[in-house]
Amino acid sequence: MHLRLPPRGSLQRRLSLALTAAIAALWLVATLAAGLVLNKEINEVFDSALQEVAQRVLPLAYLEILNREGAAPEDGQAAEVPSVEPHKEYITYIVRDARGHILMQSHDAEPAVFPVGQTAGFQSVGTLRFFTEAAVRGTLFVTTAERAGHRQSAVKHAALMLVWPLAVLLPLSLVGVWWLVGYALRPVTSFRRAIEARGSANLTPLGMADLPVEIAPVAEAVNALMTRLRRALEAERGFAANSAHELRTPVAAALAQTQRLIAELPEGAVQVRAAAIESALRRLARLSEKLLQWARAEGAGLIGESEQDVAKILPYILDDFRSGVSETARLSLSLPPSGQSLTTLDVDAFAVLARNLIENALKHGSSDQPVRIELTDAGTFRVSNSGPVVPSAELERLLNPFERGATEADGSGLGLAIVRSIVQGAGGTFRLASPAPGQRDGFEVEVKLPRRKLTSG
Repeated sequence: MHLRLPPRGSLQRRLSLALTAAIAALWLVATLAAGLVLNKEINEVFDSALQEVAQRVLPLAYLEILNREGAAPEDGQAAEVPSVEPHKEYITYIVRDARGHILMQSHDAEPAVFPVGQTAGFQSVGTLRFFTEAAVRGTLFVTTAERAGHRQSAVKHAALMLVWPLAVLLPLSLVGVWWLVGYALRPVTSFRRAIEARGSANLTPLGMADLPVEIAPVAEAVNALMTRLRRALEAERGFAANSAHELRTPVAAALAQTQRLIAELPEGAVQVRAAAIESALRRLARLSEKLLQWARAEGAGLIGESEQDVAKILPYILDDFRSGVSETARLSLSLPPSGQSLTTLDVDAFAVLARNLIENALKHGSSDQPVRIELTDAGTFRVSNSGPVVPSAELERLLNPFERGATEADGSGLGLAIVRSIVQGAGGTFRLASPAPGQRDGFEVEVKLPRRKLTSG
């Protein structure tokens, strides 16, 4: 049975959506509560309006009836109170006598919907609301009526006025909450970036000054893990470096004795075997030197305390290879016009990187073609040579330790592995290309040396 992990998501996105949803839910609950209170208040207001209309109409109706000397209209119809302008009445009324005869009514009144009884007070019939007021010792009744659905429509419109701002509030809330959550998570984001930026060359403890208490234990665990990892790597690299260093002295002594033996032996098969031993010891000496470089490349201290100008030291590195006229002629150096190329890479690490690339180019390139070495003021270091094209499928393989291409030249297969360890450990980038750019054959390595990042003040 396999445990299926949930998909990873942004904590900022989750918190923003959750908080925005909570705001929307609280707003809707508040709107519902406000709607209930509003419904109660509107009922009281409209009931008061019904009662007030009845009480204001009653004395006017009494005077109107007295002016008509108590006589009903000749056509048997109730007298209608004329309106100033045609309009829709939300509250209508009728005036009746004790026998139920309609004496007067508003122009929009519908007598058929009014209750038959003359009971004073409020009554509800379906969606209609009525109020009856009695006067003149129960001989005159005024009944007011509210238009059907008017009260419900008022409550509905009032509730919608509370809900529709939510459509504007939600996007604004999401943007605001997103920014606030991002601002609150800045220490966590900085901590994550600090972890991402760390490599085997930098396993120093991470800063924990601004971290919240929920994340601080995680930071402590990460720092403890990096401390254990640093100790393990230092022990491993120390063993490799010490082993290679301890090999140098006996190998050098054996090589010296072998060379002396070759000089003393007469020509013949024994001298040939001694020469083979000398060649093997030389390879062993080069291997021990490469192992020392590899331990250096895998270790810490690849970044200098300040930027260094490697354009000044590159000519001195090339002097190590100019042991003969032929090699001097093969080396073609191009320095930046400004005469300066700054990098945060330690100068000793750069020297190891440059020596390995130039040595590989001299060994595996065409002996009658130049090795081009270029350093730009932007921190780009290129070494290219002519020679057979390396298939693209093999380029990545050549970066592995002890991997060599199709060549008969002496070598340990550690040169490019050392270069990769230095560049990756220092935070730079590199690229292999075959054929070399602008050529039909050859091989080129381009290294982007790490530089100090500019920060805005």
